Parts: sequence; C-alpha cells; structure tokens
Amino acid sequence: MVANNTEIEKRLWDAADRLRANSKLKASEYSVPVLGLIFLRYADHKFAQAQKELQSKASGRRKVSKYDYQARGVMFMPDEARYDRLLNLPEGADVATAINNAMKAIEAENEELKDVLPKTYKRLENNTLVELLRDFNEIPMDIEGDAFGKIYEYFLGKFAMSEGQKGGEFFTPTSIVKLIVEIIEPFHGRIFDPASGSGGMFVQSAAFVERHKRKPNDEISIFGQEKTAETVRLCRMNLAVHGLSGQIREANSYYDDVHKAVGKFDFVMANPPFNVDKVDKDRIKDDKARFPFGMPKVDNANYLWIQLFHSSLNKTGRAGFVMANSASDARASEMEIRKQMIQADVVDVMVAVGSNFFYTVTLPCTLWFLDKGKAHPHPNPPPSVTREGRKGKVLFIDARNIYQQIDRAHREFTPAQIEFLGNIVRLYRGEEIETDDDSAALMKANFPKGKYRDVAGLCKVATLKEIEAQGWSLNPGRYVGVAEKAADDFDFKERLEELNEELETLNIEARGLEEKIAENVAMLAENRETRTDGRSG
Repeated sequence: MVANNTEIEKRLWDAADRLRANSKLKASEYSVPVLGLIFLRYADHKFAQAQKELQSKASGRRKVSKYDYQARGVMFMPDEARYDRLLNLPEGADVATAINNAMKAIEAENEELKDVLPKTYKRLENNTLVELLRDFNEIPMDIEGDAFGKIYEYFLGKFAMSEGQKGGEFFTPTSIVKLIVEIIEPFHGRIFDPASGSGGMFVQSAAFVERHKRKPNDEISIFGQEKTAETVRLCRMNLAVHGLSGQIREANSYYDDVHKAVGKFDFVMANPPFNVDKVDKDRIKDDKARFPFGMPKVDNANYLWIQLFHSSLNKTGRAGFVMANSASDARASEMEIRKQMIQADVVDVMVAVGSNFFYTVTLPCTLWFLDKGKAHPHPNPPPSVTREGRKGKVLFIDARNIYQQIDRAHREFTPAQIEFLGNIVRLYRGEEIETDDDSAALMKANFPKGKYRDVAGLCKVATLKEIEAQGWSLNPGRYVGVAEKAADDFDFKERLEELNEELETLNIEARGLEEKIAENVAMLAENRETRTDGRSG
C-alpha cells in the first residue's frame, strides 16, 4: 500500500480546501462539486476494473454491454466521462463544460442517477478544476478495501464541520452511526431512514452486512426520505459511490409518507433534527396510524419523530435513532407518550453519549433503541436470541465516559469501544459476542464470566416497575449509578459534565412541577368560580 488512508484523506482535503483560500465560494457552494469529482474518480476506477475482467472473458459472438457492468453493481462510464480524458484535455480547453458534459453522460447511461450529479462546474475557474483533477488522480490504485468510500465519507464530515450548523443536517458522525448499526444488527431486510441526510445509516448498514460475510445488495433494501433536494442528491451519490442503490425520495416526513411506511420496515435508523418547533400539528393530528400515541402539546417535534420511527416498524422490527437528551425526561404530554411506549414494551436499549461527538453542536445526546419483537416474539428467532428474557425490561448504558479525543473540540468511539458497547447489548439479548475489533480486554474486565451483569456506572437492566418509580424517565444516568473511583482519580472536567447533566435533569423536573402547579391553581380557581356562581344563584 502506497500510503495509509488517513494520509491520503488529509492530502486530498488540503487540495480541496485551497478553494476556500483561492476562490470566493462558500463551503456550501464548492462542497458538492468537489464530492462530484471524487465520485467521478471512484466510478472510473471501478469501471476500469470491471472492464478488464469482462473483456478477458468476452467471446467474439457477444460484445460486453453496459448491462454487464450494471449487473456487477458498477456504473457504466461512456467515453466522454472517463477520468483520463478529462485529465488530459488540451491546454486552454473549457474544463468546466467538459466535466458538466461528463456528468450528463453518466446520468444518461445510468438511469438511477438521473438529475443527481452536480453540473455546476462553471462556478469554478479552469485552473482550479485542472488542479483538483490532478490532485484526485493521485489517489493510489493499490489501496485496500473501500478506500474511495472512506475518502468520500471523510470529505462529507469535513464539509459538515466547515459548514457549521447546516452541515449537521446531512451528516451524522460515522462512529455514532456505526454504534447504532452495531446494536440493531441489520443483517437482512428493509431499512428506512425518514431523515436520511447523506445516507450514512445505509452505508454503515451495508458495511455491517459485508463484515459478516454477506453481500449487501442481496440482503438489504434501502428506503429514505429527505426534505431538501440537494441533500437527496448527496445521499444518492453517497450510495452510488459505495455500490449501493435505494429509493430515496424528497419529502417532508412530518406530513408526507411517500413509502407507505406504517408497519413496513424491519429496521429504522435516523438522526432527526432536535427540538424542531412550528410543525403544523393540525395537518397530522388525525393520523393515528403514524402517530398512535397522540400529539405532544408542547411546540417540539421530538415525540413526533419518535412515533414515526415506532410506527414504521413491522411486528418484529428494530429502530435505533439519535435524540436530544431532554426527550428522555420530558414531562407532561411528552411523558404520557413515553409512558405508553414503555408500557407497550417496545423500548429496548437506551445509551447516553457524551458531549462533543457532533461537528455542529457540543451537547450530549441519547441513542434510543426500540424492538417490537419483545412484545411480538419472532416466529423463527436465531438460536442464540432469547427475546423472552427481555420482556418488561430496558437496558440502560451510560457511555458518556467512553470515547477517544480526536482534537480539543471533538470526540469519537474507537472500533473497540463500538464493539464493546455492542457486546453489552448482545449479552443482554443472549447473543454471541464479537471480538474482531479488539474488545476482548474490555469485555473481560467488565464481564469476567462472559455473562451479562449490571456494572455500576456502565449498565443496568431495569424493570418497568423501576422505570415507573423514576417517573417514566429513560435517562440512563438515573439507573446505572456511579462507578467507584479512587480518591486521587478526580477529573474536574468530567465531574463538571456530570453535574451539568444532573442540573439539566433537575431543571426538567422543575419545569414539570411548575406545569403541574399551574394546572392545579387553574383548577382551584375554576372550582372557586363555580362555587361562587352556585351561591349567588
């Protein structure tokens, strides 16, 4: 291997980032064209590999057609779209027009990419495009695995960071997505993401399937919704660059159900926008199929999303999604919805994630996992899976102290940490653990007998009775307790984060009490008026 992936990624990012210094374009304006060139380079490489194999097997009677390439999951590349042709255009040629025409030609030959690829290269200067084509040509051909796909994901993440809040709308950090996939285990079936962004949930689901020695395109079907046309195109490009295809539609998931999702999917994964207000509930209040637990009274869409994920699952389906911490302890009408879901026994696992995992916000979050199979056991469950043992229980994991610091402002989970957290869930479910990513030492330290046990400060299985005693809270911190520490093992920053989390919980409880007091005062005033009216009559 010429260079490791990290070195290649950084070198290519430096090349793309020169656009910020040498052009008037914002990151939002040059990100998609740059990703388009990476896509083009990857597609050309895959086509060249397939071309060599197919031509070596071709006979004189039958010529190789574009359908032979597509049958292999490879995009057909017409001559005008080949990377070498663009790279070797004569000096003074209109490079922007040539690249635009290349994108159009690819779309014409690959129907699933119609109106997807960028054709805005006129915004970039000729010499800039020539430099980018040369830089991206430096990606070595002998790199292992899905290196192009990883480079593409790296660029998505870097653009998300450079675009700030807007970037968070299309990109979820890869380690968060991998943990969600690790826990819901999408081996086979239909996968749905109604807030699909750039498609990271689908890409990592396919990687999970491939890691378990199966072909993703044979095992999973992909369905997504996204309200922004540009992000839909980004998602479809991301799928294509990973050799995947799916039905990704432009739609507002609050109001539109373009996939007829109710009761349809084996797996639902999502990172929806947090705490959205101004959703028109009058438009959806009668949709009992999609929102079976009712409308939250507060102007906050968190519990609309949660119900959408729940209602999209079939009778044995699993969901994993990112949610604002406040949703775990929300009071009043949101608590009533949460209570109904807990009593319906669909909540399976809750994972608290620490701060600084996201590129656009520093706040911590919670990962929710639903499993309808607890209430409706699978007719033919895998031999290792014991759903009966999870009835009336929820596994809480506090992963706030599990992370790797990337830089001063950002954290992620390592592969070993992801596998370790996934293994806690596997032990809880009665499944075999995995140690391919070096989680064996963590497992031995915390579960020495190879069986699930509650570990203070890390994990706790709580009964519905225990959850009711906690006011139907799904905040892992309320259940797992605190691990014992030596007196000299005091981390001020960590303790400050813990205290901040406790303060947030207490503030939520205080708001709930304020609401209750206000309701009681209003009721007393109403009763007093009624008695006064009765006496005067």
